[in-house]
Amino acid sequence: MPASTIIEIPSIETERTILRAHCPGDFDAYVVMWAAPEVTRFIGGYARTRDESWIRFLRHAGTWAMLGYGFWAVEDKASGRFIGEAGYHQIFRNMTPSIDGFPECGWALAPDMQGRGLATEIVTAAVAWGDRTLGGQRQVCIIDRDNHASIRLAGKCGFGNPVDARFGEETVLLFERLAETA
Repeated sequence: MPASTIIEIPSIETERTILRAHCPGDFDAYVVMWAAPEVTRFIGGYARTRDESWIRFLRHAGTWAMLGYGFWAVEDKASGRFIGEAGYHQIFRNMTPSIDGFPECGWALAPDMQGRGLATEIVTAAVAWGDRTLGGQRQVCIIDRDNHASIRLAGKCGFGNPVDARFGEETVLLFERLAETA
């Protein structure tokens, strides 16, 4: 894809949410979410500062522009508020085995939205989009070994064959799936 290509980030509607591009109005809620221990417990293990959140926030637009896929902001249809994010990215993690070059699926929800089945609804929609768009490409996700809810969700969404992977000083589970082709 030429560098001058502008990518329009698609929106996806689920029963209770809209997956859409992140926008500046989401940022304050984004900061609150990424500072919540219930969110970061299994994703890095520490609350993100406002500036760390800003870098993550900007990364989403950059991933879409550079790779043609990325993370969506998740908007609650009923209230219109930012409640999380999900999608694909490439971070080039210091990890063994390496997942460089493969779309990595991820998700996070604000604490008050967890435990309602929303993650299943959202990730199912994101993976369906990935199947249509990534054309048979290997997809991966990494999950903390103690994050039983995300491990179950990954299985529901077709991620399997977990193997131990070394990520920094931690051992995580690396799951994979092949995008189904139409």
